[in-house]
Amino acid sequence: MNADPRRLNALLAAAKPSATYQMIDRVAERRAAGHVVISLTAGEPDFDTPKHVREAAMAAIHSGQTRYTQVAGMRALREAVATKFQRENGLDVGWQDTIVCSGGKQVLFNALAATLNAGDEVIIPAPYWVSYPEMVQLAGANSVIVPCGEACGFKLTPQALDTAITPRTRWLILNSPSNPTGAVYTHAELRALADVLLANPHVLVLADDIYEHLVFDGGVFHTLSQVEPRLRERTLTMNGVSKAYAMTGWRIGFGTGPRWLLQAMETLQGQQTSGACSISQHAALAALNGPQDFVRETRAVFERRRDRVIELINATPGLHCPKPGGAFYAYFSCEPLIGKHSAAGTALTCDGDVALALLDEAGLAMVQGSAFGLGPYIRLAYALDDASLIQACQALDHFCRSTHQ
Repeated sequence: MNADPRRLNALLAAAKPSATYQMIDRVAERRAAGHVVISLTAGEPDFDTPKHVREAAMAAIHSGQTRYTQVAGMRALREAVATKFQRENGLDVGWQDTIVCSGGKQVLFNALAATLNAGDEVIIPAPYWVSYPEMVQLAGANSVIVPCGEACGFKLTPQALDTAITPRTRWLILNSPSNPTGAVYTHAELRALADVLLANPHVLVLADDIYEHLVFDGGVFHTLSQVEPRLRERTLTMNGVSKAYAMTGWRIGFGTGPRWLLQAMETLQGQQTSGACSISQHAALAALNGPQDFVRETRAVFERRRDRVIELINATPGLHCPKPGGAFYAYFSCEPLIGKHSAAGTALTCDGDVALALLDEAGLAMVQGSAFGLGPYIRLAYALDDASLIQACQALDHFCRSTHQ
């Protein structure tokens, strides 16, 4: 018998901590030691939450809206969520077809934990958000990673999807616009994937649409069950207020999907966290039902930042970055730097070495692409003011020009 009181759940012991938050911790350590660091790590808008949203939260506090809510969320918010899906995504859903959770991450985790068993498989296109494989691992299932390189626009192709599907496949996770690449699936690309999924009725789909409102160049966002309504009965469409309304700390995510799945997720949540914060729910209600100028204005800012950052990165020797169609990430190749040394003599044997050298020697914090399942790349989050972004790109350029064999 193992008498060690420190032993952990075996599934948790095998999970890895988030590479993004590990880098954020390193930034905090460097700053505490007196170093100046420009952090381009967190996927978090640098804008304040809209004033009317903050005022709605304060009004909720002053009017005593500080008690437990229903596990799946306040009915008023669920009605607003349903209206959002109707208005923006063309999905014919009612409030009973929705769930509200403590952040988009909980929507995803609840769905996977409620449905996965040992031996089940989840198809995850790479590059992927770092938490997807770890969530699958914690649910006791297996991730099937499908490399989707730059040649295919960092997007899953119908042929690759068809090859990855087995009788054990339970879920496909599809994120558009993508974290970390900013890749956006077109209507035609989703249509082609839908055809493969229609031929495999045992596969559920998790559509992570959290960056929905950050599509650039006049592009139009599409979600899978909008493109193919026949997939709605096995698709969970996840979204939230964090990216669109600069409400990351408010922790409100929501989703729509088949009721059997939502009921299972609600049961799990009822024994886990219960309902999301009541004040945050009132704030989210104001965000969804209120004026949407903020969304349009911030999208324009992010698009302008993208253009400038991509221009500066591609002017830097040793770097190459395709132009992302959405989100607020630049995912650039650092392959020509591999095998070189930094000015301080650090051997750059992989993208992880590059990321650490950039932090230690250039005061720049970014996350290595290998953490997202595809290296040698670096993810730069340009959710930062223009002056800091230009300074960061200049420091990046100096670092690259200073490398040597």
